[in-house]
Amino acid sequence: MDYQFILVEREDPIAVLTLNRPQQLNALNWTLIGELADACEALDRDDAIRCLVITGAGDKAFAAGADIKEMTGQTPVSMMTGEFEGWDRLRRIHKPIVAAVGGFALGGGMELAMHCDLIIASENARFGQPEINLGVIPGAGGTQRISRNIGKFIAMEMVLTGRNFTAEELHRLGLVNAVVPVGQHLEKAKEVAHTIATKGPVAVRVAKEAILAAFEMPQEQGLMYEKRLFATLFATEDQKEGMAAFVEKRKADFKGR
Repeated sequence: MDYQFILVEREDPIAVLTLNRPQQLNALNWTLIGELADACEALDRDDAIRCLVITGAGDKAFAAGADIKEMTGQTPVSMMTGEFEGWDRLRRIHKPIVAAVGGFALGGGMELAMHCDLIIASENARFGQPEINLGVIPGAGGTQRISRNIGKFIAMEMVLTGRNFTAEELHRLGLVNAVVPVGQHLEKAKEVAHTIATKGPVAVRVAKEAILAAFEMPQEQGLMYEKRLFATLFATEDQKEGMAAFVEKRKADFKGR
């Protein structure tokens, strides 16, 4: 399928989705977010694809924020209803998503990176939530994800001052998985995605579900939830294959069943 603002490249068993508005620093308009959600959902249903990578076109930005020109005409009703549906759809993707960030990831761009499951960043990557400078606040999860992942005080600094953070700063704080030389973020992200793709697809999906649930449940409830998911995997062919391969000292051939 052809899209207006994103590119989709299959490199089975992974797929790379590129935000493709380089002249606008890949600013996120509603069409782009909808297309990205459409493409991710299609790949989520595709058994040949086991991990997704999201990156931005050009060398200046992953995504430098929302398309402010489009947003200026919005109303409270439009902002509370259908316009944000694409973000909710991205949050429900089951397969792991790796963000490959080079240049600016600001506002919605940082929020999109945080919708992913791992973040690989170039040394020149800059992250921030500058919405306060426009008289608003982050609206696609910024205040919540920053607070939950790296704490109240960093969230307050980032959101209230609008200051940009370097990739290295966020790596030390635990929000970025790896920082690589400029221009190598996509290759490193693809390498990580290929590693994930070698694992049992059912177990990978369930592991992602369990980790995300840790942010929603009290620990005791989360431990019981994990235990049930763990036990359920013993009904899969992949569990039998993985353990047999370990005993037989060979590489497992996972089928996703």
